[in-house]
Amino acid sequence: MGVLAQGVPMAGRDAEGTKVNAAGQRWAPLPYPLVLASRSPQRRAILEQLGVPFEVRPADVDELAQGDPHVVALENARRKHAAIDGEHVLAVDTLVALDGAIYGKPRDEPHARATLRALSGRTHDVISGLVLDDHATIAVTKVAFREVDDALLDWYLASGEWRDRAGGYAIQGRGAALVEAIEGDYLNVVGLPVAALLDLLDASR
Repeated sequence: MGVLAQGVPMAGRDAEGTKVNAAGQRWAPLPYPLVLASRSPQRRAILEQLGVPFEVRPADVDELAQGDPHVVALENARRKHAAIDGEHVLAVDTLVALDGAIYGKPRDEPHARATLRALSGRTHDVISGLVLDDHATIAVTKVAFREVDDALLDWYLASGEWRDRAGGYAIQGRGAALVEAIEGDYLNVVGLPVAALLDLLDASR
């Protein structure tokens, strides 16, 4: 039986009258709180939106910055998970990759400008590695950027929103103006892929 969080719109009821989602899975509240190994306000907001109980215990670890993007995302999540004692620890690492190169959080505005110029007019991958208890998974969303001209780039950089953002943009904010289309889980780009998370909750129950 799928374990799905409270607070998400229901698709209907089964023959017994129990609320189910679009896939026909029954809905049930999480019976224990998660430990979120992250300071990300976006991840906290997504868990709150879902009605998932959690506490925040950030993990400070040395993260990989180079290598195969899928391997790096999952390894960084594993490192964060290992740094926090206890049960039901959720660790996530999200990165932006284009042509095999990883674009992390820009160190300054010139770096952010170079990053966004590299992404302009191209389709990149947003890759998240997730670890919960003994289970791990990877989620990938493809994001197509529009051609970002100087005026749009200057406007976005002046907002300061690029700071502390993988790939130098926030799709849930002004960064939406840079995006032409996405394929996959939108919330993965925000910072926490809900479909992958629900699969982990189901597996760890």
